[in-house]
Amino acid sequence: MDRPRYRDFNTFLRERFGRRVQKVTLDAGLACPNRDGTLSTAGCVFCNARGSGTGAAARGMSVTEQLATGKAVLAARYKAKKFLAYFQSYTNTYAPLPTLTSLWDQAMADPDVAGLCVGTRPDCVPDEVLDLLAAYRSKGMVWLELGLQSAKDETLAAINRGHSAACFADAVARAKSRGLWVCAHAILGLPGETAEDMAATADFLANLGVEGVKIHLLYAVKGTELGRMVEAGRCRMLSRGEYVERVCDFLERLHPETVVQRLTGDPHPGELLAPPWCLDKRGVLADIKARLAQRDTFQGRLYSGGGSAILGPFSSSSHSPGR
Repeated sequence: MDRPRYRDFNTFLRERFGRRVQKVTLDAGLACPNRDGTLSTAGCVFCNARGSGTGAAARGMSVTEQLATGKAVLAARYKAKKFLAYFQSYTNTYAPLPTLTSLWDQAMADPDVAGLCVGTRPDCVPDEVLDLLAAYRSKGMVWLELGLQSAKDETLAAINRGHSAACFADAVARAKSRGLWVCAHAILGLPGETAEDMAATADFLANLGVEGVKIHLLYAVKGTELGRMVEAGRCRMLSRGEYVERVCDFLERLHPETVVQRLTGDPHPGELLAPPWCLDKRGVLADIKARLAQRDTFQGRLYSGGGSAILGPFSSSSHSPGR
C-alpha cells in the first residue's frame, strides 16, 4: 500500500503548520492527588517520585526558562522554529485557576510557542478548568492529554490509578463539548491483562472519538511498586515481539483519523529495571512498521464505527496556524 499505515503526529503537525513543530517538555512543579494523600500516597504502581518529569521546577527553573532551554536544544537537533508547550509531569490541572492561568500564560507568551499540551488525570478536570483551557484555543493549538492506561476497571484498581473508565469517558465528553482535542494515554502489558483486554481499550477509545492516542509499553523503573513486583518475580514484562503485536492490534481498532502521538516509551536508562529492549526505541518503532507491513494492516482496519465523531475532523478554527 502507498499510504502510511498509521497517522503519525509529526506528519499531522506539518499538515497543520506547514513546518516542523516540536514539543518542549515542561515541569510545572504541581502535585498529584494520588500521591499527596487526597486519593493515596503510593501513586500508580509504575510512577516514580518525579512523576515522569524532569525535576526542573524543583531546581527553580521557571516555565519561561525551561522553554528557552528546550527550544535551543530542539532547534539545534531538528531545525524546529515552532513549538508546543507540553506540561508533562504529575497532574497539570491540579492547582487553583490563578496558578494554572499564570503557568499557561507564561508558555503562550513566547512568540515561538504555537500551542499547549496539558497532561493530567480524568478526575482532575472540573468544568472551570476545562473552560479555562478552552479559552486558549483562540491563541494556538490545544491538546488535553488524559491518562487512561486501561479501559478495564479491575486493572485500574490493581495499578492504583484511583479512577474508573467511566470517569475517563465523562472527562472526554466534557472536554469535547468545549472543542478541546483529547489525547488519551494507554499502557500495553499491564499486570494480568490479556491481548483481548488491550484490544478492548483501543475499542473503548475509538468509540469515544478521542483525537489523539499515546501508546506506552509497561516498563519498570527503580523506586516504584512495579519495580519491586518485577524484582520479586510477581510481574512479567512483555517481550519485544509481544509488544509489537499488541501495538499492531491496537492500531487496527483505532478511529482512522486519530493522531498517534506515541508508539513506545522513553525510560531513563539509569533508572530502568525491565525490559532492557525498550531502550532501543528506534529499533522498536522499525519493528512495528515492519510488522504492520507484514500483516498488511493499518490503523482503523478493524474500527467498528458508531462512536463519537472526531472533531471536524480537527476543525481549522481550533488553533491559529500562523503563530
